[in-house]
Amino acid sequence: MLNILITGANGFVGSHILENMMKNDSINVIAACRNKNKLISEFKGEIREGDLRDRDYVDKLLSGIDIICHAAAWSSLFGHEEQSKDLYLKPTQYLIDRAIKKGIKRFIFCSTTSAAPEKSIDAFSQGIKKRFWPHLSSVIEIENIIRQRSEEGCQMINLRLGLFAGERYSLGLLPILLPRLKTHLVPWVNSGKTAMPIIDGRDIGKAFTLACLAPELKNYDAFNIIGPETPSAREVIEFIHNEYAYPTPHFSVPFFIAYPFAALMELVNPFVPWEPLVTRSIIHLLEDTHANNSRALKYLGYKADHHWTTAVRNEVNLLIKDNGPAMKMTKQIN
Repeated sequence: MLNILITGANGFVGSHILENMMKNDSINVIAACRNKNKLISEFKGEIREGDLRDRDYVDKLLSGIDIICHAAAWSSLFGHEEQSKDLYLKPTQYLIDRAIKKGIKRFIFCSTTSAAPEKSIDAFSQGIKKRFWPHLSSVIEIENIIRQRSEEGCQMINLRLGLFAGERYSLGLLPILLPRLKTHLVPWVNSGKTAMPIIDGRDIGKAFTLACLAPELKNYDAFNIIGPETPSAREVIEFIHNEYAYPTPHFSVPFFIAYPFAALMELVNPFVPWEPLVTRSIIHLLEDTHANNSRALKYLGYKADHHWTTAVRNEVNLLIKDNGPAMKMTKQIN
Protein backbone atom coordinates (compact mmCIF):
# COMPACT_ATOMS: atom_id res chain seq x y z
CA MET A 1 0.00 0.00 0.00
CA LEU A 2 1.29 3.46 -0.93
CA ASN A 3 1.55 6.12 1.76
CA ILE A 4 0.62 9.33 -0.04
CA LEU A 5 0.89 12.72 1.61
CA ILE A 6 -1.31 15.59 0.43
CA THR A 7 -0.13 19.03 1.47
CA GLY A 8 -2.73 21.79 1.53
CA ALA A 9 -5.35 19.10 2.06
CA ASN A 10 -8.07 21.55 3.07
CA GLY A 11 -7.67 23.78 0.00
CA PHE A 12 -9.50 23.51 -3.32
CA VAL A 13 -6.96 21.27 -5.06
CA GLY A 14 -5.95 19.35 -1.95
CA SER A 15 -9.50 18.57 -0.86
CA HIS A 16 -10.37 17.17 -4.28
CA ILE A 17 -7.23 15.02 -4.30
CA LEU A 18 -8.15 13.78 -0.84
CA GLU A 19 -11.71 13.02 -1.94
CA ASN A 20 -10.58 11.02 -4.96
CA MET A 21 -7.85 9.05 -3.19
CA MET A 22 -10.18 8.02 -0.38
CA LYS A 23 -11.94 5.79 -2.92
CA ASN A 24 -8.78 3.77 -3.66
CA ASP A 25 -8.00 0.84 -1.37
CA SER A 26 -4.39 0.67 -2.54
CA ILE A 27 -3.65 4.11 -1.08
CA ASN A 28 -3.12 5.14 2.53
CA VAL A 29 -3.77 8.85 2.20
CA ILE A 30 -2.34 11.25 4.79
CA ALA A 31 -3.65 14.81 5.02
CA ALA A 32 -1.23 17.65 5.83
CA CYS A 33 -2.86 20.96 6.65
CA ARG A 34 -2.70 23.97 8.94
CA ASN A 35 -6.21 23.51 10.32
CA LYS A 36 -7.70 20.03 10.57
CA ASN A 37 -11.16 21.49 11.21
CA LYS A 38 -11.30 22.64 7.59
CA LEU A 39 -10.80 19.17 6.10
CA ILE A 40 -13.73 17.58 4.29
CA SER A 41 -15.93 15.84 6.85
CA GLU A 42 -15.79 12.49 5.04
CA PHE A 43 -12.06 12.07 5.67
CA LYS A 44 -11.32 9.77 8.62
CA GLY A 45 -7.66 9.02 7.93
CA GLU A 46 -4.40 10.25 9.38
CA ILE A 47 -3.92 14.00 9.76
CA ARG A 48 -0.55 15.70 10.22
CA GLU A 49 -1.38 19.23 11.26
CA GLY A 50 1.21 21.99 11.08
CA ASP A 51 2.84 24.79 9.11
CA LEU A 52 5.21 24.10 6.21
CA ARG A 53 7.30 27.08 7.33
CA ASP A 54 8.18 25.07 10.45
CA ARG A 55 11.18 22.97 9.44
CA ASP A 56 10.89 20.64 12.43
CA TYR A 57 7.30 19.92 11.37
CA VAL A 58 8.37 19.22 7.78
CA ASP A 59 11.05 16.77 8.88
CA LYS A 60 8.49 14.82 10.94
CA LEU A 61 5.82 15.19 8.26
CA LEU A 62 7.72 13.12 5.73
CA SER A 63 8.24 10.08 7.95
CA GLY A 64 7.01 6.92 6.22
CA ILE A 65 5.84 8.71 3.07
CA ASP A 66 6.19 7.25 -0.44
CA ILE A 67 4.69 10.03 -2.57
CA ILE A 68 3.97 13.71 -1.99
CA CYS A 69 1.15 15.57 -3.74
CA HIS A 70 2.08 19.19 -3.13
CA ALA A 71 -1.16 21.16 -3.29
CA ALA A 72 -0.35 23.71 -0.58
CA ALA A 73 0.03 27.25 -1.88
CA TRP A 74 -0.29 30.87 -0.91
CA SER A 75 -1.36 33.07 -3.78
CA SER A 76 -2.24 36.59 -4.80
CA LEU A 77 -3.37 37.96 -8.15
CA PHE A 78 -1.06 40.96 -7.90
CA GLY A 79 1.84 42.24 -5.83
CA HIS A 80 2.81 40.69 -2.48
CA GLU A 81 6.16 39.45 -3.75
CA GLU A 82 7.73 38.95 -0.32
CA GLN A 83 4.68 37.08 1.00
CA SER A 84 4.76 34.80 -2.04
CA LYS A 85 8.39 33.95 -1.35
CA ASP A 86 8.06 33.55 2.41
CA LEU A 87 4.71 31.71 2.49
CA TYR A 88 5.02 29.59 -0.65
CA LEU A 89 8.32 29.52 -2.53
CA LYS A 90 10.75 29.03 0.36
CA PRO A 91 8.65 26.39 2.20
CA THR A 92 8.26 24.48 -1.07
CA GLN A 93 12.01 24.62 -1.74
CA TYR A 94 12.67 23.14 1.69
CA LEU A 95 9.97 20.49 1.23
CA ILE A 96 11.56 19.41 -2.06
CA ASP A 97 15.01 19.29 -0.49
CA ARG A 98 13.83 17.16 2.43
CA ALA A 99 11.81 14.88 0.12
CA ILE A 100 14.97 14.12 -1.84
CA LYS A 101 17.09 13.58 1.28
CA LYS A 102 14.48 11.28 2.87
CA GLY A 103 14.17 9.11 -0.24
CA ILE A 104 10.59 9.99 -1.21
CA LYS A 105 9.80 8.12 -4.43
CA ARG A 106 7.74 10.74 -6.24
CA PHE A 107 6.93 14.44 -5.81
CA ILE A 108 3.91 15.77 -7.71
CA PHE A 109 3.63 19.51 -8.14
CA CYS A 110 0.51 21.57 -8.83
CA SER A 111 1.30 24.11 -11.58
CA THR A 112 -0.74 25.94 -14.21
CA THR A 113 -1.20 25.88 -17.97
CA SER A 114 -0.76 29.66 -17.77
CA ALA A 115 2.94 29.16 -16.95
CA ALA A 116 3.80 29.35 -20.64
CA PRO A 117 1.04 30.85 -22.82
CA GLU A 118 1.25 29.90 -26.50
CA LYS A 119 3.73 27.14 -25.58
CA SER A 120 1.75 25.20 -23.00
CA ILE A 121 0.59 22.74 -25.63
CA ASP A 122 3.99 21.28 -24.67
CA ALA A 123 3.81 20.55 -20.94
CA PHE A 124 7.64 20.42 -20.85
CA SER A 125 7.98 24.02 -22.06
CA GLN A 126 9.85 26.44 -19.85
CA GLY A 127 7.60 28.75 -17.88
CA ILE A 128 7.90 32.48 -18.50
CA LYS A 129 8.35 34.53 -15.32
CA LYS A 130 6.18 37.63 -15.08
CA ARG A 131 7.44 40.42 -12.81
CA PHE A 132 3.91 41.79 -12.57
CA TRP A 133 2.66 38.54 -11.03
CA PRO A 134 4.96 37.31 -8.24
CA HIS A 135 2.86 34.23 -7.47
CA LEU A 136 3.17 32.94 -11.04
CA SER A 137 6.90 33.65 -10.93
CA SER A 138 7.11 31.52 -7.77
CA VAL A 139 5.23 28.69 -9.50
CA ILE A 140 7.63 28.84 -12.44
CA GLU A 141 10.67 28.92 -10.17
CA ILE A 142 9.40 25.75 -8.47
CA GLU A 143 8.90 24.15 -11.89
CA ASN A 144 12.54 24.93 -12.66
CA ILE A 145 13.71 23.53 -9.31
CA ILE A 146 11.96 20.19 -9.75
CA ARG A 147 13.26 19.99 -13.32
CA GLN A 148 16.82 20.61 -12.14
CA ARG A 149 16.66 18.23 -9.17
CA SER A 150 14.91 15.34 -10.92
CA GLU A 151 18.15 13.36 -11.24
CA GLU A 152 18.63 13.13 -7.46
CA GLY A 153 16.55 10.02 -6.83
CA CYS A 154 13.02 11.42 -6.44
CA GLN A 155 10.78 11.44 -9.50
CA MET A 156 9.46 14.93 -10.14
CA ILE A 157 6.06 15.20 -11.83
CA ASN A 158 4.66 18.54 -12.94
CA LEU A 159 0.90 18.79 -13.46
CA ARG A 160 -0.08 21.99 -15.27
CA LEU A 161 -3.72 22.46 -14.40
CA GLY A 162 -6.30 24.54 -16.24
CA LEU A 163 -8.49 27.20 -14.64
CA PHE A 164 -10.09 25.84 -11.45
CA ALA A 165 -13.86 25.66 -11.11
CA GLY A 166 -16.34 23.66 -9.07
CA GLU A 167 -17.33 22.94 -5.51
CA ARG A 168 -15.29 24.24 -2.56
CA TYR A 169 -14.08 27.11 -4.72
CA SER A 170 -11.16 29.18 -3.52
CA LEU A 171 -9.23 32.09 -5.01
CA GLY A 172 -9.75 31.83 -8.77
CA LEU A 173 -10.80 33.58 -11.92
CA LEU A 174 -14.59 33.21 -11.64
CA PRO A 175 -15.03 34.44 -8.04
CA ILE A 176 -12.91 37.48 -8.94
CA LEU A 177 -14.45 38.14 -12.34
CA LEU A 178 -18.18 37.82 -11.65
CA PRO A 179 -18.59 40.71 -9.17
CA ARG A 180 -16.66 42.91 -11.58
CA LEU A 181 -19.01 42.09 -14.43
CA LYS A 182 -21.76 43.76 -12.41
CA THR A 183 -19.93 47.09 -12.69
CA HIS A 184 -20.45 47.06 -16.49
CA LEU A 185 -16.86 48.34 -16.78
CA VAL A 186 -15.10 45.05 -17.58
CA PRO A 187 -14.46 44.64 -21.33
CA TRP A 188 -14.07 41.65 -23.53
CA VAL A 189 -10.37 41.02 -24.12
CA ASN A 190 -9.68 40.15 -27.74
CA SER A 191 -13.46 39.95 -28.26
CA GLY A 192 -13.59 36.98 -25.88
CA LYS A 193 -12.10 34.70 -28.53
CA THR A 194 -9.34 33.15 -26.44
CA ALA A 195 -9.79 29.77 -24.79
CA MET A 196 -10.50 29.17 -21.10
CA PRO A 197 -9.20 25.69 -20.20
CA ILE A 198 -11.54 25.16 -17.25
CA ILE A 199 -11.14 22.06 -15.12
CA ASP A 200 -13.51 20.72 -12.47
CA GLY A 201 -11.96 20.03 -9.07
CA ARG A 202 -13.05 16.39 -9.29
CA ASP A 203 -10.99 15.92 -12.45
CA ILE A 204 -8.00 17.47 -10.67
CA GLY A 205 -8.35 14.85 -7.93
CA LYS A 206 -8.53 12.10 -10.53
CA ALA A 207 -5.42 13.35 -12.33
CA PHE A 208 -3.33 13.43 -9.15
CA THR A 209 -4.38 9.90 -8.23
CA LEU A 210 -3.41 8.65 -11.67
CA ALA A 211 -0.08 10.49 -11.48
CA CYS A 212 0.62 8.71 -8.17
CA LEU A 213 -0.19 5.27 -9.56
CA ALA A 214 1.31 5.52 -13.09
CA PRO A 215 4.09 2.88 -13.19
CA GLU A 216 6.34 4.17 -15.97
CA LEU A 217 7.21 7.84 -15.69
CA LYS A 218 10.47 9.69 -16.32
CA ASN A 219 12.67 11.22 -13.64
CA TYR A 220 11.04 14.48 -14.67
CA ASP A 221 7.67 14.29 -16.36
CA ALA A 222 5.04 16.90 -17.14
CA PHE A 223 1.39 16.89 -18.18
CA ASN A 224 -1.34 19.35 -19.00
CA ILE A 225 -4.55 18.60 -17.11
CA ILE A 226 -7.72 20.30 -18.33
CA GLY A 227 -11.41 19.49 -18.81
CA PRO A 228 -12.97 17.45 -21.63
CA GLU A 229 -13.81 20.53 -23.70
CA THR A 230 -12.26 24.00 -23.81
CA PRO A 231 -14.67 26.91 -24.28
CA SER A 232 -13.83 30.47 -25.26
CA ALA A 233 -14.05 33.28 -22.72
CA ARG A 234 -17.11 34.53 -24.59
CA GLU A 235 -18.83 31.15 -24.31
CA VAL A 236 -18.21 31.03 -20.56
CA ILE A 237 -19.44 34.55 -19.84
CA GLU A 238 -22.46 34.21 -22.10
CA PHE A 239 -23.32 30.92 -20.39
CA ILE A 240 -23.21 32.67 -17.01
CA HIS A 241 -25.26 35.54 -18.43
CA ASN A 242 -27.94 33.19 -19.78
CA GLU A 243 -28.11 31.09 -16.59
CA TYR A 244 -27.70 33.77 -13.92
CA ALA A 245 -28.29 37.12 -15.66
CA TYR A 246 -24.80 38.48 -14.99
CA PRO A 247 -24.06 41.35 -17.39
CA THR A 248 -21.85 40.72 -20.40
CA PRO A 249 -19.15 43.23 -21.42
CA HIS A 250 -20.25 46.11 -23.64
CA PHE A 251 -16.99 46.68 -25.50
CA SER A 252 -13.76 44.91 -26.41
CA VAL A 253 -10.07 45.78 -26.14
CA PRO A 254 -7.02 43.99 -27.56
CA PHE A 255 -4.35 42.54 -25.28
CA PHE A 256 -1.91 45.38 -26.01
CA ILE A 257 -4.38 47.84 -24.48
CA ALA A 258 -5.69 45.54 -21.72
CA TYR A 259 -2.26 45.08 -20.13
CA PRO A 260 -1.40 48.82 -19.73
CA PHE A 261 -4.92 49.55 -18.45
CA ALA A 262 -4.59 46.78 -15.85
CA ALA A 263 -1.15 48.10 -14.87
CA LEU A 264 -2.73 51.51 -14.26
CA MET A 265 -5.38 49.92 -12.03
CA GLU A 266 -2.62 48.28 -9.96
CA LEU A 267 -0.68 51.55 -9.80
CA VAL A 268 -3.57 53.50 -8.27
CA ASN A 269 -4.58 50.68 -5.93
CA PRO A 270 -2.68 52.02 -2.86
CA PHE A 271 -4.63 55.27 -3.10
CA VAL A 272 -8.18 53.91 -3.33
CA PRO A 273 -10.26 51.93 -0.78
CA TRP A 274 -11.13 49.12 -3.18
CA GLU A 275 -9.23 46.44 -5.07
CA PRO A 276 -8.30 46.92 -8.74
CA LEU A 277 -11.07 46.48 -11.30
CA VAL A 278 -8.68 44.30 -13.27
CA THR A 279 -5.06 43.20 -12.90
CA ARG A 280 -2.45 42.06 -15.39
CA SER A 281 -2.68 38.55 -13.93
CA ILE A 282 -6.34 38.37 -14.98
CA ILE A 283 -5.40 39.47 -18.49
CA HIS A 284 -2.64 36.87 -18.48
CA LEU A 285 -5.09 34.12 -17.52
CA LEU A 286 -7.14 35.01 -20.60
CA GLU A 287 -4.25 34.34 -22.97
CA ASP A 288 -4.41 31.20 -25.09
CA THR A 289 -2.31 28.27 -23.91
CA HIS A 290 -3.45 25.68 -26.51
CA ALA A 291 -3.12 23.05 -23.77
CA ASN A 292 -4.73 19.65 -24.28
CA ASN A 293 -4.92 16.31 -22.47
CA SER A 294 -3.33 14.13 -25.15
CA ARG A 295 -0.14 13.36 -23.25
CA ALA A 296 -1.95 12.83 -19.95
CA LEU A 297 -4.27 10.38 -21.69
CA LYS A 298 -1.36 8.45 -23.21
CA TYR A 299 0.84 8.14 -20.11
CA LEU A 300 -1.53 8.54 -17.17
CA GLY A 301 -4.77 7.24 -18.63
CA TYR A 302 -6.36 10.57 -17.70
CA LYS A 303 -9.67 11.40 -19.31
CA ALA A 304 -11.69 14.29 -17.90
CA ASP A 305 -15.24 13.44 -16.82
CA HIS A 306 -16.83 16.78 -15.94
CA HIS A 307 -17.89 19.34 -18.55
CA TRP A 308 -17.00 22.98 -17.98
CA THR A 309 -20.67 23.96 -17.77
CA THR A 310 -21.13 21.63 -14.78
CA ALA A 311 -18.04 23.00 -13.06
CA VAL A 312 -19.07 26.61 -13.64
CA ARG A 313 -22.68 25.96 -12.59
CA ASN A 314 -21.58 24.29 -9.34
CA GLU A 315 -19.25 27.17 -8.50
CA VAL A 316 -21.66 29.98 -9.35
CA ASN A 317 -24.45 28.27 -7.38
CA LEU A 318 -22.17 28.25 -4.33
CA LEU A 319 -21.18 31.88 -4.87
CA ILE A 320 -24.84 32.85 -4.94
CA LYS A 321 -25.66 30.66 -1.92
CA ASP A 322 -22.79 32.09 0.13
CA ASN A 323 -23.81 35.63 -0.85
CA GLY A 324 -20.74 37.03 0.87
CA PRO A 325 -18.56 39.99 -0.05
CA ALA A 326 -16.54 39.86 -3.24
CA MET A 327 -13.56 37.54 -2.91
CA LYS A 328 -10.23 39.22 -2.19
CA MET A 329 -7.46 38.94 -4.74
CA THR A 330 -5.05 37.80 -2.04
CA LYS A 331 -5.35 34.56 -0.12
CA GLN A 332 -6.06 35.06 3.55
CA ILE A 333 -3.29 34.22 6.01
CA ASN A 334 -4.84 32.20 8.83
